[in-house]
Amino acid sequence: MALARTIHADLLRVFVLTLVSLFAIPAATLAFTEYALRSQDAAFLQSIEKRIAGDAQLSSKDKAEATDFYRSHPLSRACDATAPEDRNFHDKVCSPYSMQWQFHWADRAAVWTIVLGAALLAAALVLGALAFANRGLRYASFVAGWRLMTVSSALEVVLQSAMLVWLSFWLTAYFWQSYYVKLIALAGIMAGAAVFYAIYTLFKKLPWGNEIEGELIAQADAPRLWERIRQLAGRVKTAPPDQIVAGIDTNFFVTEAPCEVRGRTLQGRTLFVSLPLLRVLDQAEADAVLAHELAHLGGGDTRSSAALGPKLLQFDQYTWKMRSGGLTIVAHYLLRLYRMIFAFALARDSREREYKADRVAAGLTAPQAIVQSLIKISAYASYRNDVEHKLFAQNREHDGALGIARFVADGLPPYASSEAFIEAMKTADVPHPYDSHPPLLERMRNVGHHVPESAYGAIVATAPQASWADDIETAPAIEQRLWSDYEQRFVQNHELSLAYRYEPATEEERAIVLRHFPPVGFALKNGDRIDITYAGMHPSADGGSTIAWDEVKGLTYKDGSFGDTLIVTHHDKGMLGARTTKVKLAGLGKQKENFKAATGDYWQRHQIMRAQQKQQEQQP
Repeated sequence: MALARTIHADLLRVFVLTLVSLFAIPAATLAFTEYALRSQDAAFLQSIEKRIAGDAQLSSKDKAEATDFYRSHPLSRACDATAPEDRNFHDKVCSPYSMQWQFHWADRAAVWTIVLGAALLAAALVLGALAFANRGLRYASFVAGWRLMTVSSALEVVLQSAMLVWLSFWLTAYFWQSYYVKLIALAGIMAGAAVFYAIYTLFKKLPWGNEIEGELIAQADAPRLWERIRQLAGRVKTAPPDQIVAGIDTNFFVTEAPCEVRGRTLQGRTLFVSLPLLRVLDQAEADAVLAHELAHLGGGDTRSSAALGPKLLQFDQYTWKMRSGGLTIVAHYLLRLYRMIFAFALARDSREREYKADRVAAGLTAPQAIVQSLIKISAYASYRNDVEHKLFAQNREHDGALGIARFVADGLPPYASSEAFIEAMKTADVPHPYDSHPPLLERMRNVGHHVPESAYGAIVATAPQASWADDIETAPAIEQRLWSDYEQRFVQNHELSLAYRYEPATEEERAIVLRHFPPVGFALKNGDRIDITYAGMHPSADGGSTIAWDEVKGLTYKDGSFGDTLIVTHHDKGMLGARTTKVKLAGLGKQKENFKAATGDYWQRHQIMRAQQKQQEQQP
């Protein structure tokens, strides 16, 4: 229930942000142009009526006709006046690039941008509804939505960027009879960058990949396993996989998408088997899992995933790139909303496919076998995650091999008899890289075999009499290589984490921090320099006083004609508000971006370290 509330809250938040991103700028433009046009109508009519009334050369009839003409032809409609008798009025008032011409077309652009936004929002909802209603239409609806949303969102960026630049001039010019070149230039640069980024990303071929960490199992290395899989595939009435990949991840899956294994691209049907899980499953339980995965192949699930998967990935990449392009944020939330709606349809379909595959597996093997396999896989994944989390949370450097595989294997039976195990299993999901799997209890009900919680521990603690892992001659060597690579990355990531956690307080801690955050120096004008370290900033000019990161509340970089300046805002108060320190950076030149990156990274490290310390102090 809590997860459902979080999902609904997230969907509502994205929907509100979509409304803001689609309509805020065009609505502001429309409100401003309508106000200005109506105000000009009133002022113009008042002025023209006064002139007509004071014109002694006009007869009463002429004055009445002239007054009627201008009352029926307000200034705001001059650009729409296309009748031959109105041509003179149109040409005088609405000449190209005049104020009236600009306000007229800005008003129209705002209206049509709002209409476009509403149409895109409706299209996202309709296409999302199609994905819910019909699985056969899901691929076509997503492809249509993908093309419509990406192209139209780029158009939204162009239109709204143009409006923002126009507003940056006319808002101040209209209300205060002045304009600010820097404001217009800033808006122009932001708009130009956003338009370029949106269009460039739209036509750029974004990379996508489907790398599987594992190694191929040749038929000669596991002939009995290959034969068993072919038998199960025949009973499922589907073709067997073209290749089997063995790894150490805590899941089994099949895919028909092209994938890369150890630098080799695989085509066709691929079955991934987990060697650690095969070692905890007996052959009957493993058969149930393999039959479940083959049922996905037979049901066409992997075929549709193979077609849709690359497009989903590229759509996601484009969506998140729109978040990082400044004004392209106006496109991000619409794309994200559509993706969330489509994800709900995929998740619902995924659950239905899992139920069906479970029933197929239960029918080919036994309901007891599929249920016990689910319990064992959930338990192993939960315990391994707990072990790795505790290892990563340790506040000391890891030396040598961690031995995660042996540690998990030895500790799983005792864990299965603990209270923590039962609590974890109550809401357990079976891990899977592609689908949103239903909870364990629902899957038990689906196959008609219920196991009480009190029996979970005995099932998990029971060692298999025979496992398919024993029939794979290359399994021990594959596991050794994969665990070695995995633990090496684990140790490296853990050390980087320590570099963020340590203050440092000892020489050993200082050595770790310096490996990842060594002092960085930048040469300035007249032989001056500024050094950035994990402790703070050390400018050599103005006495060379060090600014410790603990003193820093905010950093603002100011470009200047005679040299840039870093304004440091402190936590304490000065004479006129927060105390600030100006660090002169004359001569920084081409080092500017590197300086900004280093300053931001080292300050962020310090903030994370202090937050970690505070969190530890609050723990009982």
